[in-house]
Amino acid sequence: MITFFIGIIVLLAGYFFYSRVAEKIEGIDPNRETPAGKLKDGVDYVPLPWWKVFLIQFLNIAGLGPIFGAIAGAMFGPVAFLWIVFGAIFIGGVHDYFSGMISIRHNGLSITEIVGIYLGNWVKQFMRGFTVILMILVGAVFVIGPAGILAGITAKPFGIPFWTVVVFIYYFLATMLPIDKIIGRIYPVFGFALLFMALGLIIALFFKGYKIPELSISNLRNFHSMPERFPIFPIMFITIACGAISGFHSTQSPLMARCITNELYGRRIFYGAMISEAIVAMIWAAIAMSFYGGTPELNLAMAGQKGNAAAIVNEISNSLLGKIGGILALLGVVAAPITTGDTAFRSARLIVSDFLNYRQEPVRNRLFVSLPIFITGLILTQINFEIIWRYFAWSNQTMAMVVLWAITVYLMKESKFYYIALIPAVIMTAITSTYFLFASETLNLPLKLSVMLGVFVTVFIYSIFEYYRKSINKNTLPNFVSEKLAMEDNSKKNVTVDKLPGR
Repeated sequence: MITFFIGIIVLLAGYFFYSRVAEKIEGIDPNRETPAGKLKDGVDYVPLPWWKVFLIQFLNIAGLGPIFGAIAGAMFGPVAFLWIVFGAIFIGGVHDYFSGMISIRHNGLSITEIVGIYLGNWVKQFMRGFTVILMILVGAVFVIGPAGILAGITAKPFGIPFWTVVVFIYYFLATMLPIDKIIGRIYPVFGFALLFMALGLIIALFFKGYKIPELSISNLRNFHSMPERFPIFPIMFITIACGAISGFHSTQSPLMARCITNELYGRRIFYGAMISEAIVAMIWAAIAMSFYGGTPELNLAMAGQKGNAAAIVNEISNSLLGKIGGILALLGVVAAPITTGDTAFRSARLIVSDFLNYRQEPVRNRLFVSLPIFITGLILTQINFEIIWRYFAWSNQTMAMVVLWAITVYLMKESKFYYIALIPAVIMTAITSTYFLFASETLNLPLKLSVMLGVFVTVFIYSIFEYYRKSINKNTLPNFVSEKLAMEDNSKKNVTVDKLPGR
């Protein structure tokens, strides 16, 4: 229990202190007009109060990752607390804050286009396809999860197929309609459910006398029931995705960059939402480790449910809060993935429309872009959930790695302290490359060989960065972003309505 409370305190300290370091490095200007004012269109560029933007951002990113991922991560033991806390402060928070602020600098541009500006056109082309696939994977994952939970708490006629259709209809409306019509109105309700779920469960856990395992030298090891197949490095770092760092977050930040009304709010919205999600992950990891009597017992429970974390969530919620409270808690668990899935599909629409230069004010244009995305997502829901989740987890962290390198180059070109992003970029490169080499669903190489090759890949990519850094004329660096922004503004001014697609 002491470990848990220390972890929460460190997370809060990370927000109050380290986020200010990131903000100082970025160099905000409270008087600079944001994209919400410059490009207001009533659909995606909509000025919103900061608290509402924060709530939307938090619910966007807090999907099944900090719940299902934290439960699966708890199978490794108390060492999971370390990754959640320090990963969120020094890697996830940095990733989320700078990806959001860079998008504000570039008029709310999608993260794929931002990556292209700083890492080159060929990387942009790859990331366009990669990111859209990730968004559709997220949408599919976050249809299956809530549909299964809703089917479990409703009458038998309303099974998984029925709830899958209902969730898809909601996703379609949330993707098509202006952001303030559904997302901006329904999220406060979902926010209450999510907060009730997390706080209600942890309070009930304490009152009922459950003991949360402590982190010590003696138990700083792998408690997983199959440690050879699931080593801490790299598997745990991929399993606990959204609770520590998630590339998906950077795809959501541009949505909020189009709604934020002052750069001063960037820290509390982007960095603050990441820390809030990490707290949710800490709560679920603590509950999972203690509810069954310890980490070995959790492993047995997960094995009995064939890795189905939804069944674990259902059992924990009903046991700790009773039938009514359990239903409310499960609705919070449903709210988390639903509020991520809807904006995943919305992000996919915006990414596609950005690289097609396809205006989104006309409804027919939004429909033209959205239909193929939803058809693909519906097909993916027919695939086994566990398989989709594994590919989503790796794709998610790989996305984070690429974005961290883009942030590093951005800071370097702006003559700012780029090591705040460089070190996390190197760490994530080692994690994702080693996982790809080792995981059974990818290359399935031996662990030692995977680690050696993963280190080689990391050193190689870092060497490319160093060569690039030294080859640039430093005298031109301070003007790089301002020149890019000027080019973008001029291009927007030179495009006439008649020349826009769909007109």
